Order: sequence, then C-alpha cells, then structure tokens
Amino acid sequence: MLELEHARKHYASPGAVIHAVDGVCINVGAGEVVAIYGPSGSGKTTLLLLAGGLLRADAGCVRFEGHDLATLSRHEILSYRRTMLGFVFQSFNLIAGLTAAENVAIPLLLQGLDHRRAHQRALQALEEVDLAPRAGHVPTRLSGGEQQRVAIARALVGDPRLVLADEPTGNLDSETGHGVLDLLSTLSRARGAATILVTHDAGVVPYADRVIGMRDGKLTEPNLDAQAALRG
Repeated sequence: MLELEHARKHYASPGAVIHAVDGVCINVGAGEVVAIYGPSGSGKTTLLLLAGGLLRADAGCVRFEGHDLATLSRHEILSYRRTMLGFVFQSFNLIAGLTAAENVAIPLLLQGLDHRRAHQRALQALEEVDLAPRAGHVPTRLSGGEQQRVAIARALVGDPRLVLADEPTGNLDSETGHGVLDLLSTLSRARGAATILVTHDAGVVPYADRVIGMRDGKLTEPNLDAQAALRG
C-alpha cells in the first residue's frame, strides 16, 4: 500500500547538510502495523512527513497504492491527506474550544459530510475507544490518555487507508501508553489500514507486526535486546 523507494530528504544548515532520510526503502501493507524505532533526531518524523505528503522527497520515490506522491497536484495532495490518511500526534492536537465529539467530527466535515451525520459517526468512533460518556467534554476536562483516545477516534473516523502516528505515547505514563498502543493497533488492523508508528519507546514492540530501527537517516536492524526483554 505504501512504498518508499530510496527516499531521501536533506536539510541545509550552516556549514553542513543534514541527511534526515537517507536512501530509505520500506513497504507497508494493508492491515500491517510497522514501528519505526530510534532515538530523537534519527529521521523518524521526517519519514512520517514524507509518507503523509507533508514533505516532498529530494530523491527517490514515495508511492501510495502505486501513485507517486511527487506527481500529485496540490489539490490531489490535499485530497490524499483528507481522505486517505489518519494522523495521531504526541501532543494530541485537539482544539481546546471544541468537545471530544466535535474534535472527532472535524475530518468528516472537511470531507463534506453534513453536521448531523458527522456527529453520529463521531459518537460511534468515541464508543469504539470507550469514551462515549465523555463526548461532550472539552479537552481540558479529559486526562492525557483520554485526549489521546479522542485523537485516535479522530484519526480513524474517516476509515483512512493509512494511519501515521508520531510518538503517540510520548506524553503518557507507561501504563496509559500501553493501553493507547493496544487500542490504536487493534482498531487499525480491524479497518485494514496500513499503520506506521514512529517512536523512541521500546514498549511499542508487542503491538507491531514489524519493528525497524532508524538512526542517522538510515534504517537499521531492530533493537533485538529490547524485543527479547519485552517478550520475556
């Protein structure tokens, strides 16, 4: 479903060139959860932005369902992000003045769904993440874990083909983070969505079908010691 073929993204800085993504090749299939694991600054977020069409590769190719993202017009890229993608962020990115249900409905409204149907589907999505009773609460009345579950509902409400999660447990304690990872991976697989999780947290390992290491812009072998420890 998603293919990165020798993808490269470089940034110029005073006296140096930063190779954020340096010749990366990766394929992610429908219903597959792939974790990109590595330290901060390894290029994980840049890889995610390339997959989401938020950045264009300097070289190589990023394809979604066979379509090269570099050949899409601005309108087509916007349509790709609105209809094909679901995003989950470390900082939740909920709109403070809107209720949980209103936040979840936003992707549907952007797709042109009327308010009544968007609200109904938002409530169904909140039911799936066990937050229906909190549908009328604004983010400040929700815990961090609850806010991230709202963010997951928002990411999945439009039945995206590709889910991109950037450090989804970064602002959560360990127990809450495990619950969020379990929920995100389970719901993504149920929908047949290809999913990429980028993280520096080895706790993601049990929830992924594949774990791929990343360092200095390149893919490496996964952290086998971390996997062994987590699996006992």
